Amino acid sequence: MGIHNRRSASRHGEKTKVVEPDKRPNNIDKRRCIKTICGDECYFIIEDEILHNQHDAHNKLIAFQRIKFEADNRIEYRLGYYMVGVKPGAKGRWVWGQFCLTLPEKDLKIILKKAERKGWF
Repeated sequence: MGIHNRRSASRHGEKTKVVEPDKRPNNIDKRRCIKTICGDECYFIIEDEILHNQHDAHNKLIAFQRIKFEADNRIEYRLGYYMVGVKPGAKGRWVWGQFCLTLPEKDLKIILKKAERKGWF
């Protein structure tokens, strides 16, 4: 996904914009809602997160989150990503990715080591 966007931008003579590090999202302690397969709302708190720039796609920020569900206090983990927005209204800022995350082995190993050092597992 990240590589596709870079190639697409360079094909049109545009440079891929790199978002400043201080503009990175921070979701720790934020409440979020997802819909279950049955359409019910399910709330959780993002207890902690690791944000990691993919080494070969500077417009992609991998997110690994430790989340706690409100209904039963169970802990689960969520992998996702942000991309630098290109559409009007989102251009130049980090937007949550809507597709399945893909990432290189090198970056996955780094993220899992960071999570282990934080004591997540």
